Amino acid sequence: MRRHFFALLLLALAHPMAGCASDGPWVELKGHRYAVEVSDDFEERRRGLMYRDRLDEGTGMLFVHDIEQPLGYWMKNTRIPLDIFYFDAERRLVSVSKGVPSCSLGDRCPNYPSAGPALYVLELNAGVASEIGAVPGDQITFGPGIPERGTP
Repeated sequence: MRRHFFALLLLALAHPMAGCASDGPWVELKGHRYAVEVSDDFEERRRGLMYRDRLDEGTGMLFVHDIEQPLGYWMKNTRIPLDIFYFDAERRLVSVSKGVPSCSLGDRCPNYPSAGPALYVLELNAGVASEIGAVPGDQITFGPGIPERGTP
């Protein structure tokens, strides 16, 4: 029994982050923290979540644009249904497109526009917006390491 305990202890020490959130970039919305990949240049924003088969629970992608303006996102070659959150330069939720379905129609995929000027876009698994009760005006908080642009 004692040998079994020490083996488990050594295993736990060897993998201290097992089951824990990564130390990478994160955002908080409505009291929920999400580990995010940051897309902050043209190529990264263009590629987004294309060709991925899943997005782990509690994770997402944060798109950081150069200027605040009306934005529209589409799901070209995106296989994961998503909620798309648009935030302004003050990090307030402008609008959210809920339950946006995957799309394999290439350039014929529909566009999902923001309801006003936005600077940041957060994509999370479909259903999250309803689960957390996200509404326009909600504030997003950024963890360390997320680039800011267009800040007033």
